[in-house]
Amino acid sequence: MRGIDHLVIAGRDLDAMRLAYAQLGFTLTSRALHPFGTGNSLVQLDNCFLEILSVVEPDRIVQPTRENFSFGAFNRDFLDRHEGVSMLVLDSRDARADQQAFKAAGLDTYEPFDFSRKATLPDGEQVTVGFSLAFATNPQMPRSGFFTCQQHAPQYFWRPEYQKHPNSACTIEEVCLVAHDPRKLRPFLTGFTGVEPEKNCFRTSRGTLLVLRPREFEMRYGMRSPAMDEGARFAGFTVGVADLGFVNGLGLKRAGIRLVKDLFGTAIAFSRVKRQ
Repeated sequence: MRGIDHLVIAGRDLDAMRLAYAQLGFTLTSRALHPFGTGNSLVQLDNCFLEILSVVEPDRIVQPTRENFSFGAFNRDFLDRHEGVSMLVLDSRDARADQQAFKAAGLDTYEPFDFSRKATLPDGEQVTVGFSLAFATNPQMPRSGFFTCQQHAPQYFWRPEYQKHPNSACTIEEVCLVAHDPRKLRPFLTGFTGVEPEKNCFRTSRGTLLVLRPREFEMRYGMRSPAMDEGARFAGFTVGVADLGFVNGLGLKRAGIRLVKDLFGTAIAFSRVKRQ
C-alpha cells in the first residue's frame, strides 16, 4: 500500500515561505535547485515531508507533451492564479511499476521521469540525491497534481538533524481535497492510492486523503474553501505534533481538535499524535 511521501506547497516567494514555516516551529533544509526551473526547501518529518517550492528559473521549464508531464510547467501554471498545496505525492518502491498500475486502472499517465539534484547536508557537505517519478492526471482537477516518488539515495536524503522541530512535528496526518461532488473523483483516487475509500476517506499506509465538499472543509478547518472554478483543489493539511505547547503559543485559530493557520493559500493545521 502506498503512503503519503510529501506535499508540494507552491508559493511565489521562497524566502518568505521559508521564514513563515520557520516561525511556525519547523526546521527547514537549505534551498536547493531542480534542473527544471523550480527551487525548494524541505520540512523533513518521519518518512514524509513538506516541499516548500517556487519557480526560480522560469527559462529552464520544459513544456509538457502528451507523453511527458512537466513538473515545472504544472507549478508555474498553478502559481499564475494560486498559492498553496499544488500536488499530492505518494511513496514508491518502483515508479515504473506504478506507471503501469495507473495505466491499467484507466488513469491518464505519462512516461516516468528520472532526475537528480545536489543537496546540502547539515555539515555543509554537497551530495547528489536522485528520484524517479510517476505522474497521473485527471481532467476534472487540472490544478491538482498527483505522482509517486521513488528515492535512489535515501541515505543522503533523510537526515536526523532536519527532523528535529521546535514544534515537535512528526508526520502528515491528513491532506484535504475539496470538490463539489467527491463521488466523481473516487475512481481516479482509488486507482492512484491503491485503496478503496471509506465514504470519501482514503486511508493510506501513512496519512489520510480526505475529499470534502466546500462546507465540510470549512467546518473541519475553520477556513474558507478555495475557489474551484478550475475543478477540485487541495485546500489544507494537518501536521501531527508530539506536543501542542509550541503552537499553542502562536495564537492560531482553533477548529475542533486542530490549531489552524491560513498560510500562503492553504490551511495548515496541527493536532497532537502519539509519536511511534
